[in-house]
Amino acid sequence: MSFQTNNPVIKWVEYRLPIFSFLHHSLVEYPTPRNFNIWYQFGSIAGIILVVQIVTGIVLAMHYTPHVDYAFDSVEHIMRDVNYGWLIRYMHANGASMFFIAVYIHIFRGLYYGSYKAPRELLWMIGLVILLLMMATAFMGYVLPWGQMSFWGATVITNLFSAVPLVGEQIVTWLWGGFSVDNATLNRFYSLHYLLPFVLVGLVVLHLWALHHHGSNNPLGIDAKAPGDKIPFHPYYTVKDLLGFALFGLFFAVFLFYLPNALGHPDNYIPADPLVTPAHIVPEWYFLPFYAILRSVPDKLGGVVLMFGSIFILFLLPWLDTSRVRSAKFRPIYKQFFWIFVIATLALGWAGSQPAEGMALIIARVGTIYYFVHFLVIMPLLGWFERPKPLPKSIAESVLGGGGQAAGAPASPARGKA
Repeated sequence: MSFQTNNPVIKWVEYRLPIFSFLHHSLVEYPTPRNFNIWYQFGSIAGIILVVQIVTGIVLAMHYTPHVDYAFDSVEHIMRDVNYGWLIRYMHANGASMFFIAVYIHIFRGLYYGSYKAPRELLWMIGLVILLLMMATAFMGYVLPWGQMSFWGATVITNLFSAVPLVGEQIVTWLWGGFSVDNATLNRFYSLHYLLPFVLVGLVVLHLWALHHHGSNNPLGIDAKAPGDKIPFHPYYTVKDLLGFALFGLFFAVFLFYLPNALGHPDNYIPADPLVTPAHIVPEWYFLPFYAILRSVPDKLGGVVLMFGSIFILFLLPWLDTSRVRSAKFRPIYKQFFWIFVIATLALGWAGSQPAEGMALIIARVGTIYYFVHFLVIMPLLGWFERPKPLPKSIAESVLGGGGQAAGAPASPARGKA
């Protein structure tokens, strides 16, 4: 169904800039696999939260003062004196956590259903670049309230770059804008924290462009080519997405109105003091697994390499996974290892929240070992030795026929192509 309208203004604009037909194709008639489940809604949810973060961030920037002498007080001014400032500030602070929850679920869904496999490798890598920029933006935003955890978190994390041979000290000095975390550091982080979300928007557009070029993956992991495999995005998935937004919005509202500080650290309500070190310096919860990997290695450089390597290895995943079946639904052994990986990641998150000693340190080291073994050993070997279940011939056959393979269809080989 092509875009048609009788509105003369829209026709005039469309003839000169076909933006309405572009939106119609992308949001209305875009052919989508008919078997999406709830896990496929979190990409859209993440996009909505990004808009919320940008809008609330712009409003907060109108009242925030990026100076070490006034930053903490300006945040308190927002909370106490600005009309609904408490709501906007809590929405922005908790919105960052909601953004990471949606994106992490989105990533784990991609890992489970093989959304990183050909021809979607570049789509996967653009998504990982978005994740890296999210992390940088969130870290810089956490510094802006200029509380105790903000100051000491910035000091600890930026000091990690001093482990880089030859140029490490120069990198740290450049990040600080001087010889300590001070006003120049705060100004740099404020500037970049304001800028990077708009870069994220550009990357999200690129991500959607790559997605629409080859189409979406689906829970079966097979190509949607047969008649009846796809349906228009609207109204079928717009309605489902609206329901998903509503349910996730309720989850967001619980933290916003009843647990606004549950995901933060109480030390950040103490003004930054360079002479008083907190008893336990921890980052925000969404960095904890990577923080556990960092501290699991006694050597500073080794910890930094493993921490960044834990993200970089995801870029290689399309080539590390040698199986030609995408979805874990048809990979019984990989499915078990996937859930072990999920448990290991959660364990790393818990270990990162604890002091680096005793059982927490042991769990961090075991979790780190499994994290890299999962990608470097298990996934390459499983592709050769695992025997997947037979694949259905089409999405429509699976959906309308109750799943499984059609009667009389030949069984897929052990490494049959999806």
